[in-house]
Amino acid sequence: MKEMNLNHYRFSISWPRIMPTGIRSDHVNEKGVRYYDVLIDELLENKITPIVTLYHWDLPQVLQEKYGGWQNISMINYFNDFANLCFERYGDRVKHWITFNNPWSVAVEGYETGEHAPGLKLRGTGAYRAAHHIIKAHAKVWHTYDSQWRSKQKGMVGISLSGDWGEPVDITNQKDIEAAERYVQFYIGWFATPIFHGDYPQVMKDFIGRKSALQGLGTSRLPTFSSQEKSYIKGTSDFLGVGHFTTRYITQKSYPSNRGTTYFSDRDVAELVDPRWPDPGSEWLYSVPWGFRRLLNFMKTHYGNPMIYITENGVSEKMMCTELCDDWRIKYYKDYINEMLKAIRDGVNVKGYTAWSLLDKFEWDEGYSERFGLYYVDFKNQNKPRYPKASVQFYKRIIQSNGFPGQREVETWKRKATETCSTSNQLLAAEEQRNTAANILKLIHDPLTSHMEMVTEVVVPTVCTLCILISAVFLMFLLRKRN
Repeated sequence: MKEMNLNHYRFSISWPRIMPTGIRSDHVNEKGVRYYDVLIDELLENKITPIVTLYHWDLPQVLQEKYGGWQNISMINYFNDFANLCFERYGDRVKHWITFNNPWSVAVEGYETGEHAPGLKLRGTGAYRAAHHIIKAHAKVWHTYDSQWRSKQKGMVGISLSGDWGEPVDITNQKDIEAAERYVQFYIGWFATPIFHGDYPQVMKDFIGRKSALQGLGTSRLPTFSSQEKSYIKGTSDFLGVGHFTTRYITQKSYPSNRGTTYFSDRDVAELVDPRWPDPGSEWLYSVPWGFRRLLNFMKTHYGNPMIYITENGVSEKMMCTELCDDWRIKYYKDYINEMLKAIRDGVNVKGYTAWSLLDKFEWDEGYSERFGLYYVDFKNQNKPRYPKASVQFYKRIIQSNGFPGQREVETWKRKATETCSTSNQLLAAEEQRNTAANILKLIHDPLTSHMEMVTEVVVPTVCTLCILISAVFLMFLLRKRN
């Protein structure tokens, strides 16, 4: 099997933690700088390669309020100043830099739908303008590293793009085939094509331009790059980060321009899912492993087989009762990593893989209700104790073996991983019993405040147990009444 390094740890540096106002000349927080110094040193001491993201949706609030965030071209220079400081302070030890993680979500969900920060609903224009400035900012940071730091530090700078695979509903229907291609181009190609080829995908320029004309606009809602900008942007990625979770079936669907135009209606596609696909967690996340291999081969074909690092891949759970024996996550990782290894055999230049994620964490507008972590985090406990799920042991074996040595051994991994999770379940249950007792005492002493806390903090397994007991009592009551 082709050698591939699975022993990476990817994390992001918070821009406002380093520069509270976002502007270097205003103030640099040395305590924040020191925090990441210690983290990087600890990783290297434990023989873990740090892959550092410079922007993961943490724009300093001052820049949003004063300039409008990524709608404003001034963000390009401010972001470059922040990146330059990071190269200066950490570049002697960090050799893998990611400028932006998932810029699609930053642009679309931040400036088009408004469902995520900064919550702006600039339909049909906001996402395109934000993406335009993000692409330029990425290119500027790459050139800064290339001209000032590369010869000294010998590192690499790339970008991480997240995207689903789009499969035609009918593989014999040319319109469905074109729609599926368009879906991927509007997703990943939106950013990858300028970075690797210098300009937006032709299909985006055609569709958005035509719909803009039908609206009576003199120019396309999709911004344009000058010839100098195209040359400046092209080739500004030493590697490509890829975040991938799921797949959609795609078919052609025409959206009339007189009903309003958005990024989504510009694509003229409809997304479908197969009801047989497993969906253990987030409502958007279905397990479709074969789409991963196809997406990686798409990138190989369209972008000159770049060096690829898988920066996000994993599955969540959203269950009524806590369950640390996460066999569905074990299956997800087994199937998806296996498809990645097949892509490597296809010739795709995959160099590394990072699971999403090490710990349960805050999931944007879903809060703590969806858990992607290999480790369960008890958010209700002020010490935030961690408990390993079964997938921890399974994934640990994959890393140690750098893949799958054989089916029989893999089944042994799974069996042993499931056996070890029972201990974690016992520890977690004991801790949650203590938490429940403490909450009951608080409820007695301060009914209103404790009720509010119980609504958000009550332990889920206890809720399940109480529901069963209440149901049993209610059933007994009905039986007695009937007799």
